[in-house]
Amino acid sequence: MSDGENHKKVLLVGNPNVGKSTVFNILCHKNQKTGNYAGVTVASYSGTYIYKNETVEVVDLPGSYSIYPSSEDEAILSKFLVDEQQNYAGVVYLLEALSMKRGLLLFQQIQDLGIPIILIVNQIDQAERRGITINFDTLSEKIGVKVLQTNAKENRGIDELREAIFNNDFRIAETVSFDIPMEQKGLVFNILNNTKETNQYKIWTLLSSGTYLGKLETVKDQLDSPQTKCLVPKRLQTQETIRRYQEIDKIVSVSVSKKKQLKELITEKLDRILVDKIWGYVFFAIILLTVFQSVFFLAAYPMDWIDSFFAYLSDFTQTNLPEGPINSLISKGIIPGIGGIIVFAPQIGILLYFLYLLEDSGYMARVIFLMDRFLRPFGLNGKSIVPLVTGTACAIPAIMSTRNIENVKERLITILVTPFMTCSARLPVYSIIIGLIIPDQYFGGISYKALALMAMYFLGFVTALVAAIILKKFIKNKDKSFLVMDLPAYKMPLFGYDIRLVLGKVWEFITGAGKIIFLVSIIIWFFSYFGRSDKPGKWVESDVKLQKSYLAMAGKTIEPAIAPLGYDWKMGVGILTSFVAREVFVGTMSTLYSLDDDAPEGKVIEKMRYDTKADGTKVFSFATGISVLIFYAFAMQCISTVATVYKETKSWKWTVIQLIGMSGLAYFASFIVYQILK
Repeated sequence: MSDGENHKKVLLVGNPNVGKSTVFNILCHKNQKTGNYAGVTVASYSGTYIYKNETVEVVDLPGSYSIYPSSEDEAILSKFLVDEQQNYAGVVYLLEALSMKRGLLLFQQIQDLGIPIILIVNQIDQAERRGITINFDTLSEKIGVKVLQTNAKENRGIDELREAIFNNDFRIAETVSFDIPMEQKGLVFNILNNTKETNQYKIWTLLSSGTYLGKLETVKDQLDSPQTKCLVPKRLQTQETIRRYQEIDKIVSVSVSKKKQLKELITEKLDRILVDKIWGYVFFAIILLTVFQSVFFLAAYPMDWIDSFFAYLSDFTQTNLPEGPINSLISKGIIPGIGGIIVFAPQIGILLYFLYLLEDSGYMARVIFLMDRFLRPFGLNGKSIVPLVTGTACAIPAIMSTRNIENVKERLITILVTPFMTCSARLPVYSIIIGLIIPDQYFGGISYKALALMAMYFLGFVTALVAAIILKKFIKNKDKSFLVMDLPAYKMPLFGYDIRLVLGKVWEFITGAGKIIFLVSIIIWFFSYFGRSDKPGKWVESDVKLQKSYLAMAGKTIEPAIAPLGYDWKMGVGILTSFVAREVFVGTMSTLYSLDDDAPEGKVIEKMRYDTKADGTKVFSFATGISVLIFYAFAMQCISTVATVYKETKSWKWTVIQLIGMSGLAYFASFIVYQILK
């Protein structure tokens, strides 16, 4: 339905990995990430565009294979379709040309709900390469709706789609394609006669789902309540699926033809290696090592430029601003603090860019397939690798993407272990500590620093698996799950488009972290600028030495608790402030070393490298550095992630267990490591 003469809302619907997000981005000029695996879109996204003076709101719903939800993100689709039916003009349904049969199942279910619909067949070029020809006139006649052709990644067919939406070419099916079985017809028509409902398929979905379509259940509710999925609704769903596919087979047989393929396609050739039970893992390890090598090698020059710029900016403000607290705040507090985190933006950008390229190419789906057999003994499944890999960027969207995991036990375990994965917020901490304690040497052309960084990512992954196998023993749920997915054809990544996405994500990181660092820098400067006065009758003194400031007093108060880990009071302050967000540690250290007049001259990393304790030993020794790395590998230092875990589980019990468990593990692991290595 249109909300006014010049405004309408449409829904974008389809199976996972058919190009919905790409169409959404092009239509609405949004930079939502397009992934090549199921579960990328874990909530509805909306955007608008204007065409011929009409404003169109497009809602991009999560991908699903059926109207019956088996996971949280599929439930969002079903709930939106039913609850919001009076509020949208129709559904734009995307179908992948290579998967006509599979895609028509959900299409027919939406049709039978009495929802106006337009069909788009996407990725026509992929079908043509495989000798598949689609007769679109026949297809349109058989299904009773307008059919459009698109190649979303090449921006073909988008103008035709805008025109079709403008012309309201949405069609409601004249007949129901699914014939309700004779055994249930009496019950369905009896309910129809006793209610205001006129759509018989809606009544059928009530019977065959066993509950209201689109019902959302929290992890806590699902674990605490007995199993609600009885055999009868499942049997009815199976019965419906079989009958629908019988009709779909007839449609496909007259509208789709395929030539005999003589030449093996590149996808099949690559998959012989990339999904091999041995070589697949070897290739994956090589890719990861290449990425980590690039993180240090390619980012070296831009990091030096950024570091030099902020050093110049700090010196410039210190020289040209009037002497006093404002000079100190800006030149020694805010600028070094913000610069200390922005300098790592190139490394984060490079890491994200490689991840996006892997997604776009279709390789990430192979990683899911490979990891399924590997992860099952740990209480996870192949779909768990999506949050785990996404967690290398940020744990928050990674935890949200667990909604795609049908099995409640596997979903909860994935939520609880995902924060062990090395996120981009840990990368600045790892980078600066590795730079301090690992020599700039090479082994077989691979730098020690790249190997050390890969080891930290590997440690996070292994810890997540160990935690998963422990949680598997305590979380009781006997449901079994099976991984069912299509491996998409390999595609050439959109290099320029992904660069734009990366720039947007890096800017989000800078602005998000920058706001926190800005506030933390002011707080740190304030407590470091003032201290207790030794003069009679005077309690507070300004512009004191860092060692005599209130900040140093507070830091030295907690020093006995952190000294066994090898940390001094400065690191203690850094750890405390980084409970807001991990990356704050680097900004805090940058600010502290800029405020310390007794610190050696040079860049922040050089000041940290040559800083010494009272006994003349280095503050950042090898043992201390490893201890810091271990602490940040395990600690749950992100308030936003804690909030997201509670939001997704609705369970304080599991949220607190995760927070205390990770923090306790971080303390004791770093304690043991330091005591062994010192």
